[in-house]
Amino acid sequence: MDDDFTLLSAWRSGDAAAGRQLVERHFGAVYRFFANKVAGEVDDLIQETFLACVEGLERFRGAATFRTYLFAVARNKLYRYWRDRKPAATPDWSVSRLADSQVAPADALAKGQEQRLLLQTLRMLPLDLQVLIELSYFESLTDREVAAIIEVPVGTIKSRLRKGRQLLYAHMAATADASLAASTQRGFDGWCASIRRHMGREGG
Repeated sequence: MDDDFTLLSAWRSGDAAAGRQLVERHFGAVYRFFANKVAGEVDDLIQETFLACVEGLERFRGAATFRTYLFAVARNKLYRYWRDRKPAATPDWSVSRLADSQVAPADALAKGQEQRLLLQTLRMLPLDLQVLIELSYFESLTDREVAAIIEVPVGTIKSRLRKGRQLLYAHMAATADASLAASTQRGFDGWCASIRRHMGREGG
């Protein structure tokens, strides 16, 4: 069991200080996960995610790293959030995208045109691909970790990432002027790293 699971277990047993330490350590990562996908309820979803981690500890102890466990819980909370807001039909997130829901929560946090374009065009991807790319490039998770979180075979991750980046670059080319699109594509890894630094609020 890694140190995070030790803190989680202590929190579940009533150690509030352990809970604060765990939240401070991972708050930024969970904030980033939700910030470009929902508008006004990010803090509520963060709180729900950490509480669900505490409540579900026995089911996951020893079966995953804490980060894969945490992001799997966050992903479930995100998909339930959007299912509840689309009651007429269960969304197919391999197709449906958040741009269709007119969500633009993270744009104000962008530090430049390239960051803003990247965040905007990520929301133009099907949500499944948006989650995949953000976990891989914002959080630097391995293919195996991402596969565990999104529940797909690890061998499919590279092809999905390739497809996601191709779609993302196509949206950039269609959305922005040629020089901005080219700059964002050329420095893609660096812009993702800068978003990680600037969109953490605290921790993570």
